[in-house]
Amino acid sequence: MSKELSFVLDQISREKGIAKETLIKAIESGLLTAAKKRFGGKENIGLKINPKTFSIEVFERKLIVEEVKNSDTEISFDEIKEKYPDYTVGEFINITLPLKDFGRIAAQTAKQVIFQKVKDAERSIIYEEYKDKVGQVVSGSVLRKEKNVYFLAVGKTEGMLYEKDTLPNENLKRGDIVRAYVSEVRQTAKGPKIILSRTDPNFVIGLFKMEVPEIQEGIVIIKNIAREPGERTKIAVQSNDPAIDAVGACVGMKGTRVQSIVRELKGERIDIIPWSDDMRIFIARALTPAVVDRVGINEEERTALVIADDQQLSIAIGKRGQNIKLVSKLTGWDIDVISESEYSSLKTDEAEKHFKEAFKTENGK
Repeated sequence: MSKELSFVLDQISREKGIAKETLIKAIESGLLTAAKKRFGGKENIGLKINPKTFSIEVFERKLIVEEVKNSDTEISFDEIKEKYPDYTVGEFINITLPLKDFGRIAAQTAKQVIFQKVKDAERSIIYEEYKDKVGQVVSGSVLRKEKNVYFLAVGKTEGMLYEKDTLPNENLKRGDIVRAYVSEVRQTAKGPKIILSRTDPNFVIGLFKMEVPEIQEGIVIIKNIAREPGERTKIAVQSNDPAIDAVGACVGMKGTRVQSIVRELKGERIDIIPWSDDMRIFIARALTPAVVDRVGINEEERTALVIADDQQLSIAIGKRGQNIKLVSKLTGWDIDVISESEYSSLKTDEAEKHFKEAFKTENGK
């Protein structure tokens, strides 16, 4: 049996990637359950597997006494003193039990318990591996779709990508290779549950980290991000090295880096904004592709008033107000945009009072 057990351990260890020590403990537990059943359910039954020879020993642990009162848990000193001269009264001794009549039912019980223990160990390994991947981007192959969930083959397990977490109008098919952000990993009764997302703003951050070495090395820092999945993303970046242009590093030679990310996001537009500690300048830059004339800010209320050329107004606001909403998310400020003509049409005194008292003005270009 030791040779057979050794073969099984080697096979499972290779196929499942589970350490032999973990398997031996699982098998000991399974065989012990069977052994206790075989020997009348006694709780003093023990079992050990030799990790080198894989030989199995089943024993009954008994207390050495002068006079036996309970034969299930005690053994007479006179009975063992010749064979075990090193033991004395008051000590416990392991009496080896025969394995030859382990029994078919007991063996089947052991098999079932071993299978469950191995399965639990495999789940635990997967959980330990993927819980550290929360916040990372992984690649997976689409296996199937059940109701509103895509199941992806991710390494040795499956990830769950809910339809609501896919890009708008994205219809994934079996065999498609996609990247996704690991948003959550939790242990359940059925094993680890790995939740993926392609709409999380952190997905875009993860893609930039993968594509831009300067971000991986900490030279370029992503300060903030605002995203409308499938439509537009604004990402603010800053360089720790004066010799490295943060925007240029993210764009790449001839736009190769950012275009790789845009392809993964199915054409989602990406505005890479150079960070500035001066909020007037930062808001003006964030309003790209619009070019604005002036930005006034109220630091206490974290509000801003932007004056844009009449022809730039619609661009600054964006379709369905998307651009201005993203800028507000990116900066964390409430922002109003008005045209130059609208600003000029205000009464001069009122306009000046509003701009001087409520805002500090500065060219935001």
